[in-house]
Formats: sequence, structure tokens, C-alpha cells
Amino acid sequence: MSTSATRTSDTNNPPASATVTVIGLGPMGRAMAGAYLDAGYRVTVWNRTASRADDLVARGAVRAATVEEALRANEAVVLSLTDYAAMYAILGPAVSALKGRVLVNLSSDTPEKTREGAAWAAKHGARHLTGGVQTPPSGIGTTESSTYYSGPRDLFEEYEGLLKVLTDTDYRGEDPGLAALYYQLQMDLFWTALTAWLHMAAVADANGIGLSEIKPYATETLTGMGQFLDFYTPRIEAGDHGGDVDRISMAVASLDHVVHTTRDSGVDPALPAAVLETFRRAAGEGYQDDSLTRLFEVFGRRP
Repeated sequence: MSTSATRTSDTNNPPASATVTVIGLGPMGRAMAGAYLDAGYRVTVWNRTASRADDLVARGAVRAATVEEALRANEAVVLSLTDYAAMYAILGPAVSALKGRVLVNLSSDTPEKTREGAAWAAKHGARHLTGGVQTPPSGIGTTESSTYYSGPRDLFEEYEGLLKVLTDTDYRGEDPGLAALYYQLQMDLFWTALTAWLHMAAVADANGIGLSEIKPYATETLTGMGQFLDFYTPRIEAGDHGGDVDRISMAVASLDHVVHTTRDSGVDPALPAAVLETFRRAAGEGYQDDSLTRLFEVFGRRP
């Protein structure tokens, strides 16, 4: 994250009554509680390991002795937990304190799990917003980062000022699962791309090329991917998978070379081999002369 990033607290002037509870003080939760303190909010915090709140308490946060106390302290409750199972485990024993609360659940999980979580919250009298944070803890409190949100539009609009203390906001719709869906879509791309970079770096290292030496080339390749997205997107939407620019048969030959180069370097070839197998499957289904975009339908088995 750039050191020139604008802090969201610079542009927020909360009323004197602005309060929030943050439950879950891992790196992300601690960053969120800190951002609220910086923005002038009165912050109540709770974590299983109480000592994780020590520095926040020193900065003015109130440490709740119990989850129930944390919930009853404020109407707005930000959850920064591992997943929705953790929400049930932590809030379950204190459901009597959920009535009237607004749960801003920034925990990661599947779209279906988030829908179930929103229904569970409603059952106990709480309102629920799903969030998918698109930044590491270092980006919390800046306008350069963003978070997907979904759930009741009126609830989002009512609490948007509180949400913008953390990051910019991107409201995706009423369906509670949409924020989680958009988040998981980005994670699909993120983990795949980052793992491919690490695999590339391992092959380079096995051949005496250092990570710093290969990094500019990797950056150039990843940066250029935007051009491919711009080119292929309208063709995919039009159902045009013609092999006038690239062909699956070409990709099979290229990936075969990658796999052999990896194996010859003494590096595990499982990652490129899995990609190669996908292209071979598409070729075996008769798409060898089509563009790689045909995989869009192969993956989804779209008619």
C-alpha cells in the first residue's frame, strides 16, 4: 500500500455519539478498530484472547469482558472473524443481546453460508450486512481500498458513513450472498495468479535466476493481462470462440513445453500439468481449433 494513500479518517467527521463494537482482533480486526479510533469513534472491542486488545485500550478503546457486553455496548457491531462458523460459536451463547443490533459481517465465507448467516441474524432480531474486504490490514483506513457490501439497501445507506471509515464501499445488491460471491471471485483469480508467480519463481531459481531478477518480467506479464481481458471479454459475451488469434492446440503444445521445462528443472510440475490437462480435455472434446476462451464454456458446461 502506498504511503501516499489518503486516510479515510481525514474525510470523516463523526458525530459525538458515533460508536461501534469490533469483535475479532486478528490483524484485520485490530486495523479496523484502530481506524475507528483514529476517526474519533468510541470503540468497544472483544476478542477470545483479551490481551490482543491491550494497545487498543491504551489508545482509548473499551475492552468488553464478555461477548454479550460487547454486543449491548453499541448498535453497530463489526465482525472480523475467520468464517461464519466462528460467528455462530462466538455469538451463539449471547443471542439474547442480538436484538436491535446491526451486524456488519466482514468475515470470509461462501455466498450460501452468508445467506444462512443473514437469516440467522434476522431470526434473533439483528440486521445484517455482508462485506468482502479487498485489501490487507495495511489498506484499512484508506480511500484507495474498497469493500464489497450486500444486504438491505436502506441499511447500507444508513451506515455507509461508518463503513467508509474502513475503506471505500462498493454496494452489490440486496442478496446477502453477493458481497461474498464477488469476494470469492476475486480470490479465485488472486490465489491462482499468485501461485503461478511462485511456481515461475521456483523454476527460475532452479536455473540460477534470482527472484529479484525475474520479478520485472513477471510484473510486465501480469500488468499486460488487462489487455487480454479487454480483448477477450466481448468475444466471450458474443459466444465467439474462433481460433483466429490463438488455438487450444497451440496452448497444449506450449503448456507441454512448460511442464517439461519444470520437470527438467527438478521442480514439481503439478501446477502447470493441471492446466495442461484442462486444455487437453477441451481438445479431446473437439475444440482443438477454437480459442482458449472456449474454456469458459468447458468450465461451466454452458450450452
